[in-house]
Amino acid sequence: MGKNMDPYEEKLITGSLCSKKALVRGRVVAVMDAKLSHRGLQLIISPTRALLSGEIHELIVTDEEDAGPGKVVNRIAYIGFFELEKGGVVAKGDKVILQGKSIGEIVGFDETHAPNHLNIIIKSSKRKSGEELGVELGDMVTIG
Repeated sequence: MGKNMDPYEEKLITGSLCSKKALVRGRVVAVMDAKLSHRGLQLIISPTRALLSGEIHELIVTDEEDAGPGKVVNRIAYIGFFELEKGGVVAKGDKVILQGKSIGEIVGFDETHAPNHLNIIIKSSKRKSGEELGVELGDMVTIG
């Protein structure tokens, strides 16, 4: 038997596999206030991740134009951590809504700290930290 083939790595899938999916919801449990210019996040090749209710994950924003699966992301701002109240599948291109306002779209995922948490990387024209955005503990996060 040969090694398992990754359909994303082999470029067998060009669009989204999900034709319909439920919104993912959670609440902010930690607000962050930092920016880095040379972070070196290695985004995984897969454009989707399954997130379970009760898990805690990190939201990070970048303003890099070419950020995407398989790329390295350097210019970031930390938004914070959120705990999932309703899990589901999240994907590249999903909108991230924080307290009713769009903060950007998911461009990929970094597993540096897995299995503790997943870094969810969001593309935005404004590289602002959670503190700069006025994020508060308990703010609602919706992804979909």
